[in-house]
Amino acid sequence: MTLITTPFNARTTASEVLAGIDLTGRRIIVTGGASGIGLETTRALRAAGAEVTVATRRPAPGERALDLSDLASVRAFAAGWTGPVDAIVANAGIMALPARQVAANGWELQLATNFLGHFALITGLRDHLRRNGGARVVVVSSGAQLREPFHFDDPHFERRPYDPWAAYAQSKTAGVLLAVGLARRWTGDGIAANAFEPGYVRTNLQRHLDQDTLRAAGLLDDEGGPLTPGHFTTPEQGAATAVLLAASPLVDGVTGRFFSHDNQEAEVVRGGPDVMTGVASWSVDPDAADRLWDHASRSVE
Repeated sequence: MTLITTPFNARTTASEVLAGIDLTGRRIIVTGGASGIGLETTRALRAAGAEVTVATRRPAPGERALDLSDLASVRAFAAGWTGPVDAIVANAGIMALPARQVAANGWELQLATNFLGHFALITGLRDHLRRNGGARVVVVSSGAQLREPFHFDDPHFERRPYDPWAAYAQSKTAGVLLAVGLARRWTGDGIAANAFEPGYVRTNLQRHLDQDTLRAAGLLDDEGGPLTPGHFTTPEQGAATAVLLAASPLVDGVTGRFFSHDNQEAEVVRGGPDVMTGVASWSVDPDAADRLWDHASRSVE
């Protein structure tokens, strides 16, 4: 399979990806669209003419409440939606919670928020997504999916020791498997689904990290002041691949793929602690995608 390429790179901004594209009349939902990469995704889509609904836990005027860790909140959001949806950008997420926490349904909180809430939202809006034809689902994953497969035998760390980064990585692998599962099931509805990793971007996602971790990552100086390492990109650059997959004609008809933060499709590789680029084979495994879909479906019934 030939990898998809685009004329953009890791320093391209979201507004540059959408330059000259008119999204007037398009209705797009961005979860977590009030800050960081989500905010820049929202800004670029609106600037191109789209009607963007920001779904967030703490809505400001003009935004809609949505707590992805609470399935009742997700069901209420989907039930209250009217009219078509042209794209959903599943952007909201949490990272590296220092201690194990669970949602009301017993799921480990990172997995419940980053994956299951989005699964429930997207499947709950299926009829709205297929109304106009050509709808797109974009799942914001992470390079962390290279570190951890989905552990079907103990996804919620009930028996194995809890590890903040393993839990985060598993949730991001699950997000890629969600896109693969959607592509396997919904192509006939005219709905495309893809995932991507935005690279290293300083946002509120790092809020749960302690100072030693932040300092080791080069995000704090010796006095505790903020730093931005040279390999980090800006939130607007991090949002470029989100809007590419949500709205660019360059990827019309593309589904079930994984893109890197340089706006190119990623090569499938073997995952592991020393692998730095690509998408892990376990993240795009169709059998794992089907198994996870069935597991999630039972949990949201």
